[in-house]
Amino acid sequence: MNDQIKPEASLKRTLGLFASTLMVVGIVIGSGVFKKIVPMSQTGLGETAILMAWLLAGVISLFAAFTVSALASLTEESGGLYEYFRLSYGDFLAFISGWADFIIISPAATAALAFLFGEIINSFIPLYNPLDQWKDLSIGGFIFPFANSGVKLVGISAIVILTGINTLGSRESGVFNSIITSAKILGISVLIIVGLTYSGQVAEISSTLTSSMKVPQGMLFFSAFFAAMLSAFWAYNGWETATNISGEIVNPKKNLPLALTIGLSIVALIYTLLNYSYFNVLSLEQIRAIHSNEIGAFIVAETLLGNFGKILLIVLLVICVFGALNSTIVTSPRKFYRMAQQGYLFSHLQKVHSRFRTPHVSLRYMMVIGCIMLISGSFDMLTNMVIFLNFVLYGFLAFAVLRLKRMGKIQVKVIGYPVVPMVLLLFSIALTFNTIWVQPQQSLVGIILVLSGVPFYYYFKKKKKA
Repeated sequence: MNDQIKPEASLKRTLGLFASTLMVVGIVIGSGVFKKIVPMSQTGLGETAILMAWLLAGVISLFAAFTVSALASLTEESGGLYEYFRLSYGDFLAFISGWADFIIISPAATAALAFLFGEIINSFIPLYNPLDQWKDLSIGGFIFPFANSGVKLVGISAIVILTGINTLGSRESGVFNSIITSAKILGISVLIIVGLTYSGQVAEISSTLTSSMKVPQGMLFFSAFFAAMLSAFWAYNGWETATNISGEIVNPKKNLPLALTIGLSIVALIYTLLNYSYFNVLSLEQIRAIHSNEIGAFIVAETLLGNFGKILLIVLLVICVFGALNSTIVTSPRKFYRMAQQGYLFSHLQKVHSRFRTPHVSLRYMMVIGCIMLISGSFDMLTNMVIFLNFVLYGFLAFAVLRLKRMGKIQVKVIGYPVVPMVLLLFSIALTFNTIWVQPQQSLVGIILVLSGVPFYYYFKKKKKA
């Protein structure tokens, strides 16, 4: 049977501006804004510098969104960054960018979010570990597939359930995502309002960290500020995957840029206000004193509302992480569908469900690989590469906008051109070299995994010609 999809079995455009905007917000808001305040405070930076790190990371993310929006005007097809690379640089670099997502970024993000979801459930309701007797068995001394089996089983269940929901149709998954994201925004808004209006007493938190912490000066200040921004970037990460669903957005040339701009602006505002409310409840010294493995927002919520506040935040975290996982599962398979449609990935990934009009085979691929990564537990190192790899891609896209706009191939107005793409290009270069310098081993592993796609590219190219 021919693997090529029939014309009538194509993706259906059902997502309007509102649903697309909530998709962006839903993808971005996960656990980062609740967890990153502690490590950012422990860099030694002051309150103002930390808030500026959140704000500047949001601005850079918006610059990236403006740049991607310019390229989004070139096509209405699904595929996101892969499609923009294809139109800007041709098939080879497009494939390499898509392969990075296929082999690392999307499965690792899915596994990490699912594992975190299980951990949050476990912190509230201790989970039984049915495979605990084999928890010390390892593969290579660093992969422990049977450790934390209860958490992993909950994570696997979440991936399977959400894959099933998203197979039913883009409209249904869009409605589901909109409900979850609306609940996120409502819950965080309550936390912000209560935090900003708080004027009570705070219990003392003792730690050697507060007395030994030194405020960085000179170049050390910029290094600490850069480290704080990297933490913030992880919280902003994922918005670009919303471009993968262009083929299911109504009037994507208009609505996708608007959704990216509005969505990221909402997120930046929420993040800055929420972190400001943290400092209104706890002093900087008290936040620094929190153990790095703890979630700082838990202490804030408990201070505001006692045990009820902690329970409320756990529920909010469950909603946020579950929603981010759902959004990742919705968007990522659309890129693999488009790559297969172009002949540069396994042909069965381009199949569309005859009834629900969704890329069900790509969804199942993401489910299986995400579950394998979750079981292995090896995704921690991979997720550390996500920011690094994403900014390498952003740098290429910024250069593409500068080149295509000068050639007259981009007809729409590019917000802030040429300053915005130029700033993004320079920042991406700086971040890439800094990451290679600071984390050479992880960077090398990431580069090797991405370059492993080169022989696959020539395999698919040869197969396509045949």
